Amino acid sequence: MTGPATAAATLILLVLVGEVLGSVSDWRDYQVVHDYKAGTATIADLEAADSFRQLVSLPTVVVWITAGVVFLVWLWRARVNAELLGGADGQRRARGWVVGGWFTPVANLWVPYQVVSDVWRASAARRPVSSGLVMAWWAPLLVSTIIGRAVTRIYLSEEISEESLLSAANLSTLSTVLDAAAGVLLVLIIRRITTSQTQRLVQHAG
Repeated sequence: MTGPATAAATLILLVLVGEVLGSVSDWRDYQVVHDYKAGTATIADLEAADSFRQLVSLPTVVVWITAGVVFLVWLWRARVNAELLGGADGQRRARGWVVGGWFTPVANLWVPYQVVSDVWRASAARRPVSSGLVMAWWAPLLVSTIIGRAVTRIYLSEEISEESLLSAANLSTLSTVLDAAAGVLLVLIIRRITTSQTQRLVQHAG
């Protein structure tokens, strides 16, 4: 548990760094287009902004995918331990939803929250336990996901204007702030669940 937890937490923080750089790239795109239309930027400046976006986006995607895989490995193990500690009846979803819940349309709006929340409660040494921290993580993540889709639609549109780039930069910044909050809270959740489960499993073994 400790190894995957540490790896997941580290990768999540690296994803947040990539998110910040992505927002910087969005603002740079807008500014260079604005300056180009004003006659103070050149084609070379536009190309430089595009190169910066590629330099930022490709590594971020790789880290994001890696972080997702490692996190799911940790969550799967945490779910198995939660069943050992609290019984399978305490889990609202079958074990397959630990992974499938993230990729199933519509269901991914609440199933991952239920999975993590149930693991959180089952892992706690004392009852009752509040799921407030889990809810505080899920809410900004959900809003950020919706905003991120809006930003993607802007960049995939047939015609990208200076105004749409400004909208994308603003939305990207908001999404980054929400992701930062969600990321930090998720790291706390991972650490607390891991610590609690480790201590309780040691006690059970003894």
